Amino acid sequence: MAVLAYLGILIVVPFLTEAHKDPFVKFHLKQGVVLIIFEIVGFFVGAIPVLGWFVGWLIWLATLVFVVIGIMNAASGDEKMLPVIGPFATNLSF
Repeated sequence: MAVLAYLGILIVVPFLTEAHKDPFVKFHLKQGVVLIIFEIVGFFVGAIPVLGWFVGWLIWLATLVFVVIGIMNAASGDEKMLPVIGPFATNLSF
């Protein structure tokens, strides 16, 4: 269930089950929510002509890297924060 937190819309699966009460899954869900927000920001930045296209592409690439890191951490059972966006996840409460 923790891996699903990093797979875009599939983040709703752990939210709809009892898995979201598990502290390990909750840790990765929080990071997944912040990652989705980061991706949405990148989408809007990418809509800005020229410079926005480049910055949007960099955000998309960073999102891809964060997804891979998050999946690797969740699959190996680690609770490591994602670089750059991980600290924002600690501020979420649900």
